[in-house]
Amino acid sequence: MYQNFQTYLQDELSKIEDAGLYKKERIIVSPQGSEIILENGKKLLNFCANNYLGLANNPKLIEAAKKALDTHGYGMASVRFICGCSDLHKELEEKIAKFFGTEDTILYAACFDANGGLFEPLLSAEDAVISDMLNHASIIDGVRLCKAVRYRYANADMEDLEKQLQMAQAQRFRLIVTDGVFSMDGNVAPIDKILKLAEKYDALVMIDESHSAGVVGKTGRGVTELFNCRGKVEIITGTLGKAFGGAIGGFTTGKKEIIDMLRQRSRPYLFSNSIPPLVAAAGSKMIDIMSETNELQDKLHENTDYFTTKMKNAGFDIKPTQSAICAVMLYDAKLSQIMASKLQDEGIYVTGFYYPVVPKDQARIRVQLSAAHNRADLDKCIDAFVKVGKELKVI
Repeated sequence: MYQNFQTYLQDELSKIEDAGLYKKERIIVSPQGSEIILENGKKLLNFCANNYLGLANNPKLIEAAKKALDTHGYGMASVRFICGCSDLHKELEEKIAKFFGTEDTILYAACFDANGGLFEPLLSAEDAVISDMLNHASIIDGVRLCKAVRYRYANADMEDLEKQLQMAQAQRFRLIVTDGVFSMDGNVAPIDKILKLAEKYDALVMIDESHSAGVVGKTGRGVTELFNCRGKVEIITGTLGKAFGGAIGGFTTGKKEIIDMLRQRSRPYLFSNSIPPLVAAAGSKMIDIMSETNELQDKLHENTDYFTTKMKNAGFDIKPTQSAICAVMLYDAKLSQIMASKLQDEGIYVTGFYYPVVPKDQARIRVQLSAAHNRADLDKCIDAFVKVGKELKVI
């Protein structure tokens, strides 16, 4: 049986490669940082990690994780409601809630699980989900698992959102769902306007802060801080795998009763092991660092403004951004891979993004800035883009 299936898979993989859409992984043998080392020994400046605050190799987080290994062991070996919760998990949940100005928090193995386990326990066929068209794949998959009526609105388009809300008045409860920062473009959801429409049409609001927490807002508390509406959103999901230390683990934080219901019925929570205690301990330390000083956020914002201004001045087509994501538009999938490869030859580690990660004919190189980058790093990256861009007639 497998022989026929194998032939089919080989043909499909060949088509993907011929179309210039085949994804190849590069092996890193160093800690994640502003500079990394590949398995071939080559050192590169890293501009494609979600390590926005440069905490992935922070000594304080490493020390907290090592200490937790000694005091709490390697793993919980169980799901939470059986015997898989420690004081470190509860401590992190409390700190996340305080950080976002919410009432309670529930931890997951990843934000993909947080989003995947959110909608089905809360909504039925009587209800409605109104989702931004550019929402993350985890939100899309989570919505698919519930029986609520689905509506979609054009990215950050408040006129279209209002139309969908008007149609959704036929349902019992309505939940507006949006990313805080849209990961491929770098734009921010207009939460202030979304909340006004939610109040007008009696809807709840959920935000995925994965690419915005730690990044936007003066102190990195995400889009609710940016738009001065902390505590006014019913549900926030997020990850420890990006600005918050770059490890693993996700969370949902929000209204107490919502979190209580997720603890009772959210399947990824009920049937997956707890995150390791060492990750919880490092996550708590990360919250402490972000609460003590604004130095990392200030450096990140400074780096982002400098880089995007210089790239625009050089003639690159840059998507409007309010985050640490700078989308350099190339439109052609093969060109994005060729340019990424040539930039690697120049010592710059970036990745070309193309269908199905982004829409067809919208290929790009997504540059991600970090507080760990210094001015020399930024200038080297800009110079490399200009050199390769001229060689490939991009600029």
